[in-house]
Amino acid sequence: MSAKQPQPESFRDDPASPGEVRLGVGVVVPGSVMRFSYASSSGPGGQNVNRRSTKARLRVWVRDLGLRPGAEQRLISRAGALVTSEGELIIVSDSSRSQRANRQACLDRLRELVAWSIVPPKVRRPTRPTRGSTERRLKAKRIQSERKSRRRDGFDG
Repeated sequence: MSAKQPQPESFRDDPASPGEVRLGVGVVVPGSVMRFSYASSSGPGGQNVNRRSTKARLRVWVRDLGLRPGAEQRLISRAGALVTSEGELIIVSDSSRSQRANRQACLDRLRELVAWSIVPPKVRRPTRPTRGSTERRLKAKRIQSERKSRRRDGFDG
């Protein structure tokens, strides 16, 4: 009998109903929009590699995640090559010898991407250069100018 894995606080507060998967704060998707497939994994493992399909592949359409348009675009740009040109997100994991662990790794990666995308980027407030930085820049320019003028004056041609 295996013990249940403890979940992060944010997922414990508002549990998703059975058949739904909580991906982040305010993001709950039906399990039916996520499709898992399994294949034999590569690498060492002896007969286990040949007999078991432990590699997990998660496929989900980005539009089915229920994100706001800005968050959807951030997820697509962050995921990069994991998103197809049609908008399907494909996450693959074969890091473990266990199918369950690889499935969980795919879900964790999806949660990570969603958590990153739902936080809007901070707006940069333009700042003026400090007086000290302006003075240092002008002093460096003056020194460089003097250095070059000394080179010119010394040449008789």
